[in-house]
Parts: sequence; structure tokens; C-alpha cells
Amino acid sequence: MRIVVDAMGGDHAPEVVIQGLQAYLAQGTANVILVGQEDKVKPLLGKYPLPPERVQFRHASQVIEMDEHPAEAVKAKEDSSMVVGMNLLKSGEADAFMSAGNSGGVLAAALFRLGRIPGIKRPALSTVFPTQKGFTFILDIGANTDCKPLYLQQFGIMGSIYAERVLGVPNPRVGIVSNGEEPGKGSMLVQEAFELLKGSNLNFIGNVEGKDIPAGMADVVVTDGFTGNVIIKLAEGAAALMLGIIGEEIRRRKVAALGALLAKPAFRAVKHRLDYAEYGGAPLLGVDGVVIIAHGRSNAKAICNAIRVAERAVNGKIVEQIKSGVAEHLGAGGEA
Repeated sequence: MRIVVDAMGGDHAPEVVIQGLQAYLAQGTANVILVGQEDKVKPLLGKYPLPPERVQFRHASQVIEMDEHPAEAVKAKEDSSMVVGMNLLKSGEADAFMSAGNSGGVLAAALFRLGRIPGIKRPALSTVFPTQKGFTFILDIGANTDCKPLYLQQFGIMGSIYAERVLGVPNPRVGIVSNGEEPGKGSMLVQEAFELLKGSNLNFIGNVEGKDIPAGMADVVVTDGFTGNVIIKLAEGAAALMLGIIGEEIRRRKVAALGALLAKPAFRAVKHRLDYAEYGGAPLLGVDGVVIIAHGRSNAKAICNAIRVAERAVNGKIVEQIKSGVAEHLGAGGEA
């Protein structure tokens, strides 16, 4: 297996990317094609040595920056690390692509170079989300701010396949985000998508409210990219708020501080479960190749885990599984 790693992607690239890659190679089994600017990457390889038999380096002279317009940058920068890496995946020289760079740029490069899986109308950005019962899988979290009912039905199909084949969830429960549990609640988009999902052979459980997501009521949660992005960002902020308030209140009380010492392993476990870095990257489902997008602020742990996500997706044959699942659920044209 060969995974392309975008050395120039992320707020702290390329050093953090190489640190994460070094950690991955100590435990993962795939080989890696590291793509980036030679003058910035090569000096770091002396500081963070990588096994030459498992790592190839490909020079790319350009970088798609975080503040650039995604589609325009992809078209203008043919020799960017993102485009060069995606071309390696397209040509069959690699089995997966991972970047912590401009997420819109990764989406545009994937669409321009790889295209969509036949029958899929829109790709979806997805993520694992911690819950009281373990985790749920949410999509879309930002690729499509405006959606049609068919898109949401297809997100449910792709999410169910990923949850079962890659995450190991048998017969995943699929729910759709709404402002009420009862059928008939929600926007016209939600109501129409509800009927499509209900008519599919997915294990569709109906509407889920915001409170139901962290409770683990569904294994797969479907929504439009606008709502999904708000859910994820709000959850990140709420987790940081709660951990901050707990720490602040403990420091105000001497007795509580003593108790906190005893409870330190529990606090560490909570932080571990809520840490985005533990979940690595977000699979971009629906494009014709394994593409993983990591958080822009990823640290070395997040980069390492994002590469592991790519490895699991390749092992789970997720692209092939989605292709066969679309044909099974929707027919060759992608329509219900």
C-alpha cells in the first residue's frame, strides 16, 4: 500500500507533518510518498529520519495556501503538493491521499482529478464523533452547504457502508438531523430526505435531534454540510469550554484540587476521548479514490492518525464498497 502525504498541508507544515509521518511509520504498515517543496522538506529529514525503503519523496514547487480560493488555486497551481499528490492517486501510483491543507482545495483537486464515483451526485466530508456509547459517524460536515434530498440519501448510503466496512459497526443505525424526533418535523429538505431514507434498505431510525447525537442514538448521522459544520465546530468549542471551566473551578478550591489529583487519570481519559487528534482525518466519501482531510491545526498525533485512517479505508476497500452499494441501493444512475 502506498499513501500520498501532503508535506505542505496544515498550519504547522511541513515539520509537524514529518513528525506525524515518523510516528506512523513506527506502527503502520503502508509505504508513503511524501510530496512537497524540496528546500523545506529535505532539511527536516535529517532532524526526523525516515526509513528510505518505505518513503519516497516527490518535489512539488507550489503550495495551495489556506486563504486561497480553492478551485482557482487548484487550476492555477498545477505543481502544488496537493495537485501533484492527487495526480499520483489518479495514475494508480498511490492508493490514498492525505492532507491537512486547505480543505476546499483538497475537495476541488479530488473532483477535478479523480471525479465522483458513478451515481454519486455530491461527495461528502465525514468524521467520527465521540458519544456516550462510543462514537457516531457524521456527514456532511462542510463539503456541501446547500443540498438536495437525494444528496442526503446518498450520504446515508455512503456513511452506512463506511461505518460497517471500515469502522466495524454491524447494521449501522442511520438518522437524519432535525429539530424534532417525530416524522414530519424539520425543513422541507429534511422531510423529503426522510422519505427517501425511509424507503431505502438502510437501517434508518428516523430523525435525531442535536441532543441525540452525543447520546449515541445513531451510528451514522446525515445532514447538510452547513448544519454538519456548525455541529462539529460547536462541539469542539463546547468541549474546550467544559474542560476549561472544570480546570478553573478546581483551581479555585484547595480541597477540589486535592481531589483532582486523585481523579487525574479520569480527566486524562476524558480529554483523550474528546481530543480531535485521536480521530485523525475526515474521509471525503464519494470521490473515486481514498482521500483523507485532516484538521488544519493538526499536531503530529493527528497527522499520524489521519494516515492510519487512510490505511484503514484502503484495507476496507471503501471506494469499491461504495460503488457496489450505490448500485445496490439506487441503481446504476444513482436515482432512487
